[in-house]
Amino acid sequence: MKIAVLDDYQGVALAMADWSPILETSEVEVFRDHITDHNALVERLLPFDVICVMRERTPLNADVLGQLPNLKVIASTGPRNRSIDADAAARRGISILPTGYFADATVEMTWALILASARRLPQQIESVRSGGWQTDVGSDLKTRTLGVLGLGKIGARVAAIGNAFGMRVIAWSQNLTPEAAAAHGVQWVDKEALLSQSDYLTVHLLLSDRTRGIIGSSELALMKSTAILINTSRGPIVDEKALIEALRHEAIGGAALDVYEVEPLPADHPFRFLRNVLPSPHIGYVSERLYRTFYEDTVRNLRQWLSDQSNGASPNLNAVT
Repeated sequence: MKIAVLDDYQGVALAMADWSPILETSEVEVFRDHITDHNALVERLLPFDVICVMRERTPLNADVLGQLPNLKVIASTGPRNRSIDADAAARRGISILPTGYFADATVEMTWALILASARRLPQQIESVRSGGWQTDVGSDLKTRTLGVLGLGKIGARVAAIGNAFGMRVIAWSQNLTPEAAAAHGVQWVDKEALLSQSDYLTVHLLLSDRTRGIIGSSELALMKSTAILINTSRGPIVDEKALIEALRHEAIGGAALDVYEVEPLPADHPFRFLRNVLPSPHIGYVSERLYRTFYEDTVRNLRQWLSDQSNGASPNLNAVT
Protein backbone atom coordinates (compact mmCIF):
# COMPACT_ATOMS: atom_id res chain seq x y z
CA MET A 1 0.00 0.00 0.00
CA LYS A 2 1.42 3.39 -1.02
CA ILE A 3 0.46 6.33 1.20
CA ALA A 4 1.12 10.01 0.44
CA VAL A 5 1.14 12.64 3.18
CA LEU A 6 0.60 16.02 1.53
CA ASP A 7 1.53 19.57 2.44
CA ASP A 8 3.53 18.80 5.57
CA TYR A 9 4.98 22.32 5.56
CA GLN A 10 6.80 21.93 8.88
CA GLY A 11 8.01 18.37 8.27
CA VAL A 12 6.37 17.06 11.46
CA ALA A 13 3.72 14.59 10.28
CA LEU A 14 5.68 11.45 11.12
CA ALA A 15 6.76 12.84 14.51
CA MET A 16 3.24 13.71 15.65
CA ALA A 17 2.05 10.09 15.86
CA ASP A 18 3.38 6.56 15.99
CA TRP A 19 3.32 5.48 12.34
CA SER A 20 5.27 2.24 12.94
CA PRO A 21 2.21 -0.05 12.59
CA ILE A 22 1.50 1.55 9.22
CA LEU A 23 5.12 1.42 8.09
CA GLU A 24 5.24 -2.34 8.74
CA THR A 25 2.92 -3.00 5.83
CA SER A 26 2.84 0.21 3.78
CA GLU A 27 5.14 2.70 2.12
CA VAL A 28 4.65 6.27 3.35
CA GLU A 29 5.98 9.25 1.42
CA VAL A 30 5.79 12.75 2.90
CA PHE A 31 5.65 15.86 0.73
CA ARG A 32 6.53 19.22 2.29
CA ASP A 33 5.96 21.35 -0.80
CA HIS A 34 2.62 22.47 -2.22
CA ILE A 35 1.54 21.87 -5.81
CA THR A 36 -1.05 24.09 -7.47
CA ASP A 37 -0.66 22.91 -11.08
CA HIS A 38 -3.38 20.39 -11.89
CA ASN A 39 -1.31 18.12 -14.13
CA ALA A 40 1.66 18.10 -11.77
CA LEU A 41 -0.61 17.23 -8.86
CA VAL A 42 -2.20 14.30 -10.71
CA GLU A 43 1.24 13.05 -11.77
CA ARG A 44 2.46 13.12 -8.18
CA LEU A 45 -0.60 11.38 -6.73
CA LEU A 46 -1.05 8.79 -9.47
CA PRO A 47 0.86 5.91 -7.76
CA PHE A 48 -0.81 6.24 -4.36
CA ASP A 49 -3.57 4.14 -2.81
CA VAL A 50 -4.03 6.53 0.12
CA ILE A 51 -3.75 10.32 0.29
CA CYS A 52 -3.47 12.10 3.64
CA VAL A 53 -4.49 15.75 3.32
CA MET A 54 -3.96 18.55 5.82
CA ARG A 55 -7.21 20.51 6.05
CA GLU A 56 -7.95 22.26 2.74
CA ARG A 57 -4.42 22.88 1.55
CA THR A 58 -4.77 20.67 -1.54
CA PRO A 59 -8.26 20.55 -3.08
CA LEU A 60 -9.33 17.18 -4.43
CA ASN A 61 -12.10 17.92 -6.91
CA ALA A 62 -13.91 15.52 -9.21
CA ASP A 63 -11.46 16.13 -12.05
CA VAL A 64 -8.45 15.23 -9.92
CA LEU A 65 -10.14 12.21 -8.34
CA GLY A 66 -11.22 10.94 -11.76
CA GLN A 67 -7.57 10.71 -12.83
CA LEU A 68 -6.38 8.68 -9.83
CA PRO A 69 -7.39 5.06 -10.55
CA ASN A 70 -5.35 3.65 -7.64
CA LEU A 71 -6.86 5.87 -4.99
CA LYS A 72 -8.87 4.05 -2.33
CA VAL A 73 -8.74 6.31 0.72
CA ILE A 74 -8.52 10.01 1.54
CA ALA A 75 -7.48 10.60 5.15
CA SER A 76 -8.63 14.13 5.93
CA THR A 77 -7.66 16.06 9.04
CA GLY A 78 -10.70 17.55 10.74
CA PRO A 79 -14.36 16.50 10.51
CA ARG A 80 -15.20 18.75 7.57
CA ASN A 81 -13.24 19.41 4.38
CA ARG A 82 -15.09 21.37 1.72
CA SER A 83 -12.17 21.11 -0.71
CA ILE A 84 -12.87 17.40 -1.23
CA ASP A 85 -15.62 16.48 -3.66
CA ALA A 86 -17.26 13.90 -1.39
CA ASP A 87 -19.89 12.95 -3.98
CA ALA A 88 -17.24 12.23 -6.61
CA ALA A 89 -15.27 10.18 -4.07
CA ALA A 90 -18.36 8.16 -3.15
CA ARG A 91 -19.12 7.43 -6.80
CA ARG A 92 -15.64 5.99 -7.20
CA GLY A 93 -15.78 4.00 -3.97
CA ILE A 94 -13.12 6.11 -2.26
CA SER A 95 -13.39 6.17 1.53
CA ILE A 96 -12.98 9.52 3.29
CA LEU A 97 -11.70 9.13 6.85
CA PRO A 98 -12.06 12.31 8.97
CA THR A 99 -10.32 13.04 12.27
CA GLY A 100 -11.18 14.89 15.44
CA TYR A 101 -10.86 18.64 15.78
CA PHE A 102 -11.11 21.39 18.38
CA ALA A 103 -11.19 25.15 17.92
CA ASP A 104 -8.94 26.25 20.77
CA ALA A 105 -5.99 27.03 18.52
CA THR A 106 -8.01 29.26 16.19
CA VAL A 107 -9.58 31.17 19.08
CA GLU A 108 -6.12 31.79 20.53
CA MET A 109 -4.72 32.82 17.15
CA THR A 110 -7.55 35.31 16.65
CA TRP A 111 -6.65 37.00 19.90
CA ALA A 112 -2.95 36.90 19.09
CA LEU A 113 -3.71 38.92 15.96
CA ILE A 114 -6.03 41.33 17.78
CA LEU A 115 -3.51 41.99 20.55
CA ALA A 116 -0.59 42.31 18.14
CA SER A 117 -2.56 44.81 16.08
CA ALA A 118 -3.74 46.82 19.08
CA ARG A 119 -0.26 47.18 20.58
CA ARG A 120 1.46 47.38 17.17
CA LEU A 121 3.79 44.59 18.17
CA PRO A 122 5.31 43.87 14.74
CA GLN A 123 6.38 47.51 14.37
CA GLN A 124 7.74 47.69 17.91
CA ILE A 125 9.68 44.45 17.54
CA GLU A 126 11.07 45.57 14.18
CA SER A 127 12.26 48.79 15.81
CA VAL A 128 14.09 46.93 18.58
CA ARG A 129 15.73 44.53 16.13
CA SER A 130 16.97 47.43 14.01
CA GLY A 131 18.53 49.22 16.98
CA GLY A 132 15.63 51.51 17.87
CA TRP A 133 13.19 51.68 20.75
CA GLN A 134 9.56 52.77 21.22
CA THR A 135 7.97 54.12 18.05
CA ASP A 136 4.19 53.86 18.46
CA VAL A 137 1.44 54.31 21.02
CA GLY A 138 -0.71 51.19 21.26
CA SER A 139 -4.46 51.02 21.70
CA ASP A 140 -6.33 49.83 24.78
CA LEU A 141 -8.97 47.15 24.39
CA LYS A 142 -11.10 48.02 27.40
CA THR A 143 -14.18 50.06 26.40
CA ARG A 144 -13.45 49.49 22.69
CA THR A 145 -16.02 47.73 20.53
CA LEU A 146 -15.38 44.21 19.30
CA GLY A 147 -17.59 43.23 16.38
CA VAL A 148 -18.05 39.50 15.82
CA LEU A 149 -19.26 38.43 12.38
CA GLY A 150 -20.62 34.96 13.10
CA LEU A 151 -21.35 33.87 16.66
CA GLY A 152 -20.87 30.13 16.25
CA LYS A 153 -18.54 27.85 18.21
CA ILE A 154 -15.44 29.93 17.51
CA GLY A 155 -17.09 33.37 17.38
CA ALA A 156 -18.80 32.84 20.74
CA ARG A 157 -15.52 31.96 22.43
CA VAL A 158 -13.77 34.95 20.86
CA ALA A 159 -16.63 37.12 22.13
CA ALA A 160 -16.27 35.74 25.68
CA ILE A 161 -12.63 36.81 25.76
CA GLY A 162 -13.63 40.26 24.51
CA ASN A 163 -16.02 40.51 27.45
CA ALA A 164 -13.19 39.47 29.79
CA PHE A 165 -11.10 42.36 28.46
CA GLY A 166 -13.93 44.76 29.25
CA MET A 167 -14.80 45.42 25.63
CA ARG A 168 -18.26 46.17 24.30
CA VAL A 169 -19.04 43.08 22.22
CA ILE A 170 -21.56 43.18 19.38
CA ALA A 171 -22.42 40.53 16.80
CA TRP A 172 -24.36 39.88 13.63
CA SER A 173 -24.81 37.10 11.12
CA GLN A 174 -27.58 36.11 8.75
CA ASN A 175 -29.09 33.63 11.22
CA LEU A 176 -28.21 35.24 14.55
CA THR A 177 -31.08 36.38 16.76
CA PRO A 178 -30.99 38.90 19.63
CA GLU A 179 -31.86 36.09 22.05
CA ALA A 180 -29.00 33.87 20.87
CA ALA A 181 -26.56 36.77 21.11
CA ALA A 182 -27.74 37.66 24.62
CA ALA A 183 -27.22 34.05 25.71
CA HIS A 184 -23.52 34.59 25.02
CA GLY A 185 -23.40 37.96 26.75
CA VAL A 186 -23.26 39.76 23.42
CA GLN A 187 -25.38 42.58 21.99
CA TRP A 188 -27.10 41.80 18.68
CA VAL A 189 -26.91 44.58 16.08
CA ASP A 190 -27.76 44.72 12.42
CA LYS A 191 -25.08 44.38 9.77
CA GLU A 192 -24.69 48.11 9.19
CA ALA A 193 -24.23 48.79 12.90
CA LEU A 194 -21.72 45.95 13.20
CA LEU A 195 -19.59 47.46 10.47
CA SER A 196 -19.88 51.09 11.51
CA GLN A 197 -19.42 50.64 15.26
CA SER A 198 -16.64 48.05 15.47
CA ASP A 199 -13.12 49.06 16.43
CA TYR A 200 -12.07 45.46 15.80
CA LEU A 201 -14.17 43.37 13.41
CA THR A 202 -13.40 39.66 13.52
CA VAL A 203 -14.75 37.18 10.98
CA HIS A 204 -16.03 33.75 12.06
CA LEU A 205 -18.33 32.47 9.31
CA LEU A 206 -18.25 29.26 7.32
CA LEU A 207 -17.47 29.84 3.66
CA SER A 208 -20.54 29.24 1.49
CA ASP A 209 -22.24 30.76 -1.52
CA ARG A 210 -24.03 33.29 0.65
CA THR A 211 -21.00 34.28 2.74
CA ARG A 212 -18.49 34.53 -0.10
CA GLY A 213 -17.64 38.23 -0.46
CA ILE A 214 -20.04 39.20 2.32
CA ILE A 215 -17.57 41.96 3.19
CA GLY A 216 -17.00 43.96 0.04
CA SER A 217 -16.34 47.55 -0.92
CA SER A 218 -19.68 48.85 0.37
CA GLU A 219 -19.21 47.11 3.72
CA LEU A 220 -15.62 48.33 4.08
CA ALA A 221 -16.82 51.87 3.35
CA LEU A 222 -19.02 51.70 6.45
CA MET A 223 -16.12 50.88 8.77
CA LYS A 224 -14.27 53.40 10.90
CA SER A 225 -11.06 54.78 9.43
CA THR A 226 -9.30 53.42 12.52
CA ALA A 227 -10.96 49.97 12.53
CA ILE A 228 -9.00 46.74 12.24
CA LEU A 229 -10.40 43.78 10.29
CA ILE A 230 -9.35 40.33 11.55
CA ASN A 231 -9.96 37.20 9.48
CA THR A 232 -9.03 33.73 10.72
CA SER A 233 -11.94 32.01 8.98
CA ARG A 234 -11.63 31.82 5.18
CA GLY A 235 -10.13 34.36 2.79
CA PRO A 236 -12.96 34.55 0.21
CA ILE A 237 -15.45 35.72 2.85
CA VAL A 238 -13.82 39.13 2.37
CA ASP A 239 -13.59 40.54 -1.15
CA GLU A 240 -9.82 40.60 -1.52
CA LYS A 241 -9.61 43.29 -4.21
CA ALA A 242 -11.89 45.58 -2.23
CA LEU A 243 -9.85 45.05 0.93
CA ILE A 244 -6.56 45.79 -0.85
CA GLU A 245 -8.06 49.01 -2.22
CA ALA A 246 -9.33 50.06 1.22
CA LEU A 247 -5.94 49.37 2.79
CA ARG A 248 -4.00 51.19 0.09
CA HIS A 249 -6.15 54.28 0.59
CA GLU A 250 -6.13 53.85 4.39
CA ALA A 251 -9.93 53.80 4.42
CA ILE A 252 -9.66 51.48 7.43
CA GLY A 253 -6.96 51.26 10.06
CA GLY A 254 -5.61 47.91 8.97
CA ALA A 255 -6.14 44.19 8.66
CA ALA A 256 -4.80 41.16 10.51
CA LEU A 257 -5.16 38.15 8.23
CA ASP A 258 -4.47 34.45 8.58
CA VAL A 259 -6.44 33.28 5.52
CA TYR A 260 -6.37 34.25 1.85
CA GLU A 261 -8.07 33.77 -1.51
CA VAL A 262 -5.05 31.81 -2.78
CA GLU A 263 -2.81 29.84 -0.44
CA PRO A 264 0.10 29.80 -0.07
CA LEU A 265 0.02 33.56 -0.58
CA PRO A 266 1.79 34.44 -3.87
CA ALA A 267 5.23 35.97 -3.41
CA ASP A 268 4.22 39.25 -5.06
CA HIS A 269 0.89 39.64 -3.29
CA PRO A 270 0.13 43.12 -1.87
CA PHE A 271 -0.68 41.68 1.56
CA ARG A 272 3.01 40.86 1.92
CA PHE A 273 4.02 44.49 1.50
CA LEU A 274 1.23 46.76 2.74
CA ARG A 275 2.37 48.32 6.02
CA ASN A 276 -1.12 48.29 7.50
CA VAL A 277 -1.49 44.50 7.08
CA LEU A 278 -0.45 41.96 9.69
CA PRO A 279 -0.25 38.72 7.65
CA SER A 280 0.23 35.25 9.12
CA PRO A 281 0.49 32.06 7.02
CA HIS A 282 -2.80 30.31 7.91
CA ILE A 283 -1.55 29.00 11.23
CA GLY A 284 -4.79 29.41 13.17
CA TYR A 285 -5.09 25.64 13.54
CA VAL A 286 -1.35 24.90 13.53
CA SER A 287 -0.68 23.90 17.13
CA GLU A 288 1.07 20.87 18.58
CA ARG A 289 -1.96 19.50 20.42
CA LEU A 290 -4.24 19.76 17.40
CA TYR A 291 -1.60 18.35 15.05
CA ARG A 292 -1.19 15.35 17.36
CA THR A 293 -4.94 14.86 17.27
CA PHE A 294 -4.93 15.06 13.48
CA TYR A 295 -2.12 12.58 12.88
CA GLU A 296 -2.91 10.17 15.72
CA ASP A 297 -6.48 9.91 14.44
CA THR A 298 -5.17 9.52 10.88
CA VAL A 299 -2.97 6.59 11.91
CA ARG A 300 -5.82 5.03 13.90
CA ASN A 301 -8.21 5.41 10.95
CA LEU A 302 -5.73 3.92 8.49
CA ARG A 303 -4.96 0.96 10.76
CA GLN A 304 -8.66 0.21 11.03
CA TRP A 305 -9.17 0.56 7.29
CA LEU A 306 -6.21 -1.71 6.52
CA SER A 307 -7.50 -4.25 9.03
CA ASP A 308 -10.95 -4.16 7.43
CA GLN A 309 -9.40 -4.75 4.01
CA SER A 310 -7.34 -7.69 5.20
CA ASN A 311 -10.48 -9.21 6.76
CA GLY A 312 -12.50 -8.70 3.59
CA ALA A 313 -14.82 -6.08 5.10
CA SER A 314 -16.72 -3.63 2.92
CA PRO A 315 -15.04 -0.23 2.48
CA ASN A 316 -16.04 2.47 4.93
CA LEU A 317 -17.37 5.38 2.88
CA ASN A 318 -17.39 8.10 5.53
CA ALA A 319 -18.23 11.22 3.55
CA VAL A 320 -16.83 14.35 5.14
CA THR A 321 -19.69 16.54 6.38
